[in-house]
Amino acid sequence: MAGEKAATLPRKPYERELLRLQTELVKLQEWVRTEGARLVVVFEGRDAAGKGGTIKRVAEHLNPRVARIVALPKPTERERTQWYFQRYVEHLPAAGEIVLFDRSWYNRAGVEQVMGFCTKEEHQLFLRQCPIFERMLVEEGILLRKYWFSVSDAVQQERFRRRMEDPTRRWKLSPMDLESITRWEAYSRAKDEMLVHTDISEAPWFVVESDDKRRARLNTIAHLLGSVPYHEVPPPVLELPERPPSTGYQRPPRDLQTYVPDHAASLL
Repeated sequence: MAGEKAATLPRKPYERELLRLQTELVKLQEWVRTEGARLVVVFEGRDAAGKGGTIKRVAEHLNPRVARIVALPKPTERERTQWYFQRYVEHLPAAGEIVLFDRSWYNRAGVEQVMGFCTKEEHQLFLRQCPIFERMLVEEGILLRKYWFSVSDAVQQERFRRRMEDPTRRWKLSPMDLESITRWEAYSRAKDEMLVHTDISEAPWFVVESDDKRRARLNTIAHLLGSVPYHEVPPPVLELPERPPSTGYQRPPRDLQTYVPDHAASLL
């Protein structure tokens, strides 16, 4: 329940349900492709809230030609002079595509506002324009889904600590991430103000309790699937052809080519 810490979901039921949901995501993908639909999913939340892990599970079995992840770096000097939403418009889907935004235009309502990367006037302009922008997307026929990942301060701190100790995840931690610890309440106020202005009926926010990453992933995927009126598209009938008889081809000697050393053999 909201506001209460849920027990960690055991691995076996998590993996079983994740596979089932990912199978449904493939069906959703094929519906999007064949119907020419356009789906945008926005993933937002504090650092270490679990957005990246959820996006990874959503996209894991999808066709990268249909579903792509957009995680933009900081804007260039030229992009800073553009209309704020302009560089995001470039990445919106065409017919038959899914776009997963790992952070989005809501950077202006969060990190930019809290860290002073935009002016107060720019922030207020964003809050006025964002609902208009999103209504335009929906009126255009784009399916827009927005998820806010809510993590507690204690869990965020523990995830930061684990990232510092794990060399494979150290890259996920930046000085700005650590500074967010000291600005916890400022981020909270920014999030609250953002929701007041941008939680609109045409494109509502859905909050994901994410202290338990497994629950957060399953809950998000299940909700996403339930929010789109897709149906299973029958796959084309395929038959594996018989391999034709050899016509005398001979493979060149192995010593004429350079092979990757068998590193795996050293593990036996």
